[in-house]
Amino acid sequence: MSARTEASPYTPPLPVVDCIIIGGGPVGLLTAILLGQNGMQVSVVERQSSRYPLPRACTIDHEALRILQSAGFMDAHADLFEGFQAGERGGYEFRNGAGELLQTIDWNRPSESGWPNTNGFYQPDLEGALEHLAVATPGVRVHRGWALRSLDQSDGQVRATVASTSRVDEVVDVRARWLVGADGANSSVRSHLGIEVGDSGFQADWLVVDYKPLAEENWTAFVTQYCDPVQPATAVNSGPGRRRFEFMRAEGMTVEQLGRTETAWRLMEPWGVTPDTADLERHAVYTFRGRWAESWREGNAFLVGDAAHLMPPFLGQGLCAGLRDARALSWRLSMVHRGLSNPDILDSYGPERTGHVREIIDEAVAAGRVICELDAERAAVRDAALRSRSAEGAAEEPPHPRLGEPSLSASGHHAVGRLAPQGRVRVDGRVGLFDDIVGGGWQLISRIANPIESLTDDDAHWFRQVGGVIGDVSENGLEDVDGVYTRWFSEHDCEAVLARPDFYVLAAGTHSEIADFVAHLRRTLGPIRTERHTSVLTTLNMGTPNDFSDDRRPHGEIPSASRGRTA
Repeated sequence: MSARTEASPYTPPLPVVDCIIIGGGPVGLLTAILLGQNGMQVSVVERQSSRYPLPRACTIDHEALRILQSAGFMDAHADLFEGFQAGERGGYEFRNGAGELLQTIDWNRPSESGWPNTNGFYQPDLEGALEHLAVATPGVRVHRGWALRSLDQSDGQVRATVASTSRVDEVVDVRARWLVGADGANSSVRSHLGIEVGDSGFQADWLVVDYKPLAEENWTAFVTQYCDPVQPATAVNSGPGRRRFEFMRAEGMTVEQLGRTETAWRLMEPWGVTPDTADLERHAVYTFRGRWAESWREGNAFLVGDAAHLMPPFLGQGLCAGLRDARALSWRLSMVHRGLSNPDILDSYGPERTGHVREIIDEAVAAGRVICELDAERAAVRDAALRSRSAEGAAEEPPHPRLGEPSLSASGHHAVGRLAPQGRVRVDGRVGLFDDIVGGGWQLISRIANPIESLTDDDAHWFRQVGGVIGDVSENGLEDVDGVYTRWFSEHDCEAVLARPDFYVLAAGTHSEIADFVAHLRRTLGPIRTERHTSVLTTLNMGTPNDFSDDRRPHGEIPSASRGRTA
C-alpha cells in the first residue's frame, strides 16, 4: 500500500480508535504524529474542510523546534523556519514613540535546545507539512469536515459523537481510550467537559497586518515594540519573505474602523509600507487576552494548545506552548499505551503544564501592560524606568519557566524542572545533534564517565526498555563538539543529568547519584507489563482496519522518530 499524503475530507472517522483528537491545527496534528509513531491508532477530526490559507502564528522558539525534531519533522522541513540575525543590541527591542531604544531582550544568546532562540515561519506551510506527515504516519488519519457534537465517558472509555459539516444528519459515534481537545480558544471539548477558565484581567484590541515586502527591508531586530502612547505598535519578522505589523486600537476608534483596509495602510505608512512597496496579505482584529483552563484533564479527556491556554502574543509563545503540551501529553499517553508506565503518570500532565504556561502568560501580560500604555505621563515614567533598568546591566533574557508542581522530580537540584541541553556530538566521525545521533526519550548523561557503569544489569536493561539512552560526554566518551554539555554542567554545578522525553530535567546531581536517579524513575513508572499490548480496537472486537499498518515492534521498544540527521 502506498503511503497516504492527504487528509480525508468528509470521510467519516473509524468507529473505534485508541485516541480521537478534536482539532487539526499544528498542535492536534503533532499530537497525532507522536502518538502514531508509538503504535497508536489515532483519528484527527477537524471542523474545517480545508486548511486556512493565511498567516496566524508567525514565531517559534528553539524548544518548539526540538519538539518538531523529535517527530522527525526537521529532517525535511528546517527550511520553513527563518532564524533572524539581529544587531548587537539583541533580537527584541522596546522603543518609545520617538524611536529611542529603551530595553532589549537577548534572543541571540545560545539556546538550550540546539536551535536558534527565535524564528519566523509561515503557518500555512507548517500546517501543510505537518498534515502530510500525519497522514503518512501508520495508524493516523485526518478527517476534515467533521465537528464534535457531544462526548461522554464511562468504563475507562470516551465516546465522541461527531457530525458532518456538509451533509445533514450524518453522525458517527467514535469510541476511544483517550480524547484530546486541540480545538482552539473556543474549545467545544472544554465546554462539554464543563471546565472553567481563569482570566488575567488583561484585554486589548489589536489590528494584525501581514504583508510581503516588494523591496528589501533592513530591520534591526526580530521584534520591535513601539511603546508609543499615541499609537502602540509591534513590528515582527514573520518568516521568509514576510513581515507583520500589529497596532493597538486607539481611544476614539471603533473595532470596525480598526479593521478597515485603509486603516492598515495608513498605520503602516510611517514605516514606508505602502501599496507601492508591499502586497497586503491579511489583516484582522484580535482581542489579546490572558486565559487558562482551570483543569487540563477530566477522566480520559485532555486539553492542549489554545483549548487549555490563551496569551497575548507579545513574547511569541502561544504556538510554542501548544507544542510543549503536545509533547508533554504524548509521551505520557504513549508509555501508558505500551505498558511502559502505570496510568498515574497522566496525573502530572495538567499541574506541570499549568504552572509552566501561567508563568509565560504572566510575563506576556506584563509586557502587554508596558506596551499598551496610552497615558502620556505614565508612559514617560515607564520610559525612564526602562532606560534606568537597561543602563544597570545586560539585556533581559527570554523567559525560562520551570515546570509546575507537582513535578516528577527525582532530586532537589535547582535544574530539576528546567530544560535539559542538546548540543552537537561526534560519534565515529559522524556529527549531529544529540537526539539524532544518540537518541531522544529518557536521556542519562554524565560528564564524568559512562553512566551505564553505575547501573546494575537489571536497571540498565529496564532503562533501555522504556526508551532510555546513555550519553558519556567525558574526555573518553562522545565528543562535545561545541562545548554545550561542558558549559551546561558547569553552569548548573552538577555532573550527571536524567532528562525526560519532553527534554525537562528529572534529576541532576553527582555522578555517584546516577543509580538513585534510575531507581526513582523505575518506582515512578512502575513495572513494565509483560503481556503484549492489545489495541483498543481488538479489545472491543472491532479488529484492525487493513489499511492501517500493523505495529510489529517488540513490546517495550520505543520507535525512533528521527535518526541520521547530521551537521
